[in-house]
Amino acid sequence: MITELIQPFDFHQVVVAPWTEHLPLFGWIALMGFFVAAACGLVGNYLILRRMALMGDAVSHSVLPGLVIAFLLSNSRGTLPMFIGALAAGAVTTVLIELIHRNSRVKQDAAIGIAFSALFAVGVLLISLYADQVDLDADCVLYGEIAFVPLEPMVTLGGFTLGPESVVRMGLVLLAVGVGVLVFYKELLVTAFDAGLARTLGVNPTVFHYGLMAMLSVVVVGAFEAVGAILVIAMLILPGATASLLTTRLGVIHLLTLAQALVTAVAGVMIGVWLDCSIAAAMVLAGTGLFVLAWIFSPTQGLIRRWTRRTAA
Repeated sequence: MITELIQPFDFHQVVVAPWTEHLPLFGWIALMGFFVAAACGLVGNYLILRRMALMGDAVSHSVLPGLVIAFLLSNSRGTLPMFIGALAAGAVTTVLIELIHRNSRVKQDAAIGIAFSALFAVGVLLISLYADQVDLDADCVLYGEIAFVPLEPMVTLGGFTLGPESVVRMGLVLLAVGVGVLVFYKELLVTAFDAGLARTLGVNPTVFHYGLMAMLSVVVVGAFEAVGAILVIAMLILPGATASLLTTRLGVIHLLTLAQALVTAVAGVMIGVWLDCSIAAAMVLAGTGLFVLAWIFSPTQGLIRRWTRRTAA
């Protein structure tokens, strides 16, 4: 039964053809996957350090009401109104979580669950109420469709073709994230570990907290069109979680995150071609496979290493 469900593996079609015969198609898909996984992973590293992994879940789900409201106000599915609507929804989510957490006895994880579930429900309600006016595919918002990236209009600059719109936009998002991490590396690090110490060093942890949340919103909004609101959560957490099993140095974690993003994008395309399935989901599957390998074989925290320590003791 399993052999009937899984497509036969053709080495040439799966491993060679996507990067030779079909490079104009799968090259853009892989590049978009790398941009998304890298940007999400770099921001996700700080979410993991702050024990705020669920924050990505909240922001990714809250984009739905932002998209619907933006469409109702602008009557357009253009990139700019959709981006503004989703970004505004992400900002509202962040502020709402902080208001609930700081002005009640509700803990942050519970505040996150309240905010994202309520805003997501608002989005579903708006779609059901204005279904005849809202021309939005909820499944695409949730799961994305990275395979459509090569079909988008190309962006040109000075007669030179840069690439599909979403790839260029995500590339700029990754560039902004990378610059932000490099410029504010020390500030982000100290505020993630010890807000009190940050204040004594003249660093305002509140400013960097909201700055990180703004960066998270931009990354999620840039990524959800390709991988969807649900799969983007995995890309926020998997790279950092995998790298943290291999090292404790944040700089090395960032480098490993970029390496995992590259492997995830390339392997995801090949898995998607092999199984004829969603490439975005295949990329997450590839990332999960890397996590499992690190979990088992990590030289310091792997299951095998822990087993040998217990045996030796």
